[in-house]
Amino acid sequence: MVIYSLRQSPDGDWSIRRDSATLFSQLRLGPAIQLAREAARDEHNRSGRSTCVEMPGPSSTIRLAQYARPGMPIESAVA
Repeated sequence: MVIYSLRQSPDGDWSIRRDSATLFSQLRLGPAIQLAREAARDEHNRSGRSTCVEMPGPSSTIRLAQYARPGMPIESAVA
């Protein structure tokens, strides 16, 4: 599964990361979520791989979106 993650910088801006690469930075939270969802959906549509968008929560990671092939169980979607 390809994971797009949102990270907050010390100055309050947000960035979108894929693995260890920063794709976009210096975003407000709303636009960062929207852009991360678009990127994950586009990658899923283009490659067929399962993708998701996550961000840190107060006590655990929050999954904001997930894209997988129809009929594929979420647990089996890991590539």
